[in-house]
Amino acid sequence: MFAIFDRQIINFNPPSAVLTIDISANAAILVLALADNHVYFIQLTNPQEPVRVAVTRRTEEKIHKVFLDTTGNHLIVAMESGENFYIHCPTRKPKALAKAKGIVIESVAWNRSKVTETSTGEILIGSSKGVIYETDIAAQEGKFFDTSAEKYWKQLYQLGPEPVTGLLVERFPRAPSTSGEKKYFIMATTPSRLYQFIGHVTSTEPPYFQWLFNNYDSNTLKFVEVPGSLNYSSLQVYPSDAVPQTFAWLTEPGVYYGSLDFRDQGPQDSVTSNCRLLRSRTQTDKANPQFPVAIALTEFHALLLFKDRFEAICVLNDQVVYEKSINPRQTGGMRGMVHASRGGPLAYAEMRLYRYKIARESRDIWKIYLEQGEYERAKEHAKNDPVQMDYVLTRQAEHLFEEKKYDQSAALFAMTQRMFEEVALKFLRVLEREPLKTFLLKKFNSLKREDKTQQTMLVTWLIEIYLTQLGELKDSSAPAEDILRTQRQFREFLKQSRVKACLESSRNVAYELIASHGDTEDLVFFAMLMQDFERVISHYIQQQAFPAALEVLTKQTDVKLVIKFSPILIKHCPTALVEAWISLEKKIDPRHLIPALTHYEPPSSNPQANEAIRYLEHCVHKLNNCDMAIHNYLLSLYAKLDDDTALLQFLNLNQGQLHPEPYYDIKYALRQCAEHGRAQACVHLYSTMGLYEEAVDLALNVNVDLARLVANKPEESDEALRKKLWLKIARHVVEQEKNIKKAIAFLGECDLLKIEDILPFFPDFVTIDDFKEAICNALQEYNEHIESLKGNMHAATQSAQGIRGDIQEMRNKYGIVSATENCCICAYPLLTRSFYLFPCQHVYHSDCLIQEVLQHLTAKQRKRVIELQGRVAQEAQAAAAADETGAVFSKVEQLKSELDDIVAADCVFCGEVMIKSIDKPFIDPKEYDEVQRSWL
Repeated sequence: MFAIFDRQIINFNPPSAVLTIDISANAAILVLALADNHVYFIQLTNPQEPVRVAVTRRTEEKIHKVFLDTTGNHLIVAMESGENFYIHCPTRKPKALAKAKGIVIESVAWNRSKVTETSTGEILIGSSKGVIYETDIAAQEGKFFDTSAEKYWKQLYQLGPEPVTGLLVERFPRAPSTSGEKKYFIMATTPSRLYQFIGHVTSTEPPYFQWLFNNYDSNTLKFVEVPGSLNYSSLQVYPSDAVPQTFAWLTEPGVYYGSLDFRDQGPQDSVTSNCRLLRSRTQTDKANPQFPVAIALTEFHALLLFKDRFEAICVLNDQVVYEKSINPRQTGGMRGMVHASRGGPLAYAEMRLYRYKIARESRDIWKIYLEQGEYERAKEHAKNDPVQMDYVLTRQAEHLFEEKKYDQSAALFAMTQRMFEEVALKFLRVLEREPLKTFLLKKFNSLKREDKTQQTMLVTWLIEIYLTQLGELKDSSAPAEDILRTQRQFREFLKQSRVKACLESSRNVAYELIASHGDTEDLVFFAMLMQDFERVISHYIQQQAFPAALEVLTKQTDVKLVIKFSPILIKHCPTALVEAWISLEKKIDPRHLIPALTHYEPPSSNPQANEAIRYLEHCVHKLNNCDMAIHNYLLSLYAKLDDDTALLQFLNLNQGQLHPEPYYDIKYALRQCAEHGRAQACVHLYSTMGLYEEAVDLALNVNVDLARLVANKPEESDEALRKKLWLKIARHVVEQEKNIKKAIAFLGECDLLKIEDILPFFPDFVTIDDFKEAICNALQEYNEHIESLKGNMHAATQSAQGIRGDIQEMRNKYGIVSATENCCICAYPLLTRSFYLFPCQHVYHSDCLIQEVLQHLTAKQRKRVIELQGRVAQEAQAAAAADETGAVFSKVEQLKSELDDIVAADCVFCGEVMIKSIDKPFIDPKEYDEVQRSWL
């Protein structure tokens, strides 16, 4: 396995010895201070083009330290002599810090919340004499006379004689800001002490941090002291470009490491927590102790640089996880190291630079957390590796099982790859059913949808567990709340889509399992859940819970089930069932419900309240059903009623104008009506069948008025039948009712009857007084009829004479045709062949006229015209061959006369043919494209 830290030599050859370096927090700019009093600015994104800046030309000066701000815009160069310079990095121009003259700067605390591109904001300076200063340095370009870069320079606090080797300024991230107050935390270190300062900054005038330090004096100031003889130390935090979470303080005994916890601490509280001392192996060697020259801090490691080696100590378990020696003969001894959170640490010797590349620093952190029992953190770092995550989950599950936290353990075991049988047996041995249920549920949810067999097994087992729990609760008379809660959990489990999908193919197993426990309530619930409505309805019918069965039937949408169970349900709840049928509208075929209707018996107390009739009437009148079987059955039910009003209305409405033929079978209807003695209905049916004589004969047994209605039904043109029917009625009235006056009255109702027609029906001995008036009226009608006939004969004679005159006049009528006259159809000279001349003066060639007229004739007429043309040509040819002109000529003339009657009956341009063809287009649609192209 590759190492976490990999050292790489940076290809850079400095012109003189490297004294110190620094790097911006975003790892973008590296600054090197050389022995020739020059600093190099290296853009790490483009290291081939470093920028060289001379700090001072005085050779006696020597650079002590450099301090680069977090953004890489501001650089402070501290000289050993106490001369200090400020360089604005974008402009690369050094400027002396006049107010800081004589102060050897050991540390700088940049205020990340205040720094800008042109100003450092208020920052803290630590000197070699233990004094903390506050200043604000700005890049003042263009100010010719102003030689000082710092706006002000104020002393804030004296820590003691030891140098201030480390400073940190951090604003509390979650502290509320009221009235301009801002809460800050300041950490300061010397070679042997660590100080903390907490307080609000309220001043609007510099120095801003003065009030914070005023809260502390020699009596209230608390510190951590680590005795040692080193005259240097180092303070590092992680991360360096955001709110720090951890810190490391390099001391002689070791590295003082801890966490930074920003809460609501006061001036006398501490921000640090979980502090301890990390030691290298060489630091604990009393015979030949070696001390680091520099320190860097990452998320999980403290990096120690010695003159001859590089070490990494894991801050989680204090173990050295990496050690690499460095040959001092090649380097002259390592001098220092800097590190930014976004890049690897940079170490430097007199003439060399090294970069330590960090590769997957957290790869083994999960193991450390696991050994420490911090399972959640271990899972956080193992989440990207399934094998590691499985191992962590297994260890945590076993730990919880040992602590008898079985429910939590079961949930974690279900997420591991541990053998299913092994885990299940663990919980069975401890007789814990609830954790086992949790394990099975979690395991079921973790299975893939393709694992059908495993899913079925788990679901079956879980059903068994739930049913057993419910049975035990009921047997032990447990509180109703406990039973309901368990039952609710069981039903929620069954409702899961994955469970339902799993049980689709094995529902019979679930049915048998639930039934074996005698849990009828949950059996019905499960059947409803699986939409096995047939089973639910059958169950309710067995229990004679017919309303409940009907309720389930109405909620489902399968009409086959409605058809199947209707014969049973109609006996017990007919009204509600019919309402259900009606609600289905046309979704169900009423024909399929006839078997159920045959099982229905209307209540004897109110036979008219027939639900079967109500549904069939809905089908006929609302749904416009035309099925003969439906109409026949409805008619048979009407025939059984005591009152035939509904039957007669049905017969009258069934035969309408849109459907002249009835929807029922007339012969079947006739049998039903005859069987149940519905004479009036039979009369209607006979009339519908056209059997008017039988209808009248039957109607006379009912009443004469009905017979009179039937007698008027035949068509007006069938006078013989109508007369015959009225004679039947008259004979019945005379012979059966002995009512001669009533018979005589029929003469006024039917104009076909005459007095002489009904006289034979009268008895031999009857007085004339009863029909004297009828005889007189008849004689008067005969006289008027004779006079009418005389008038018609006279008009006919005059019309015949007029026609004879017209014929004579037509024989002498002629028309003049000029020699230049053209045919109105073909526009060729008319006299070139036979032609027709019409009174309207239109003239046509015979063949042109015939061709034009053929388009407007019927098929039969066209056929006759073609036939006549052929016969005329044939007869003319025969006459020429036989030289028999007389008889043949007469026959030809007859044929031509018939042909003329067809084709020359009217002018095609101004006669009836033109009127009938007014809606036809001038150009035939079939020829339109061709005509259109001819015009282009």
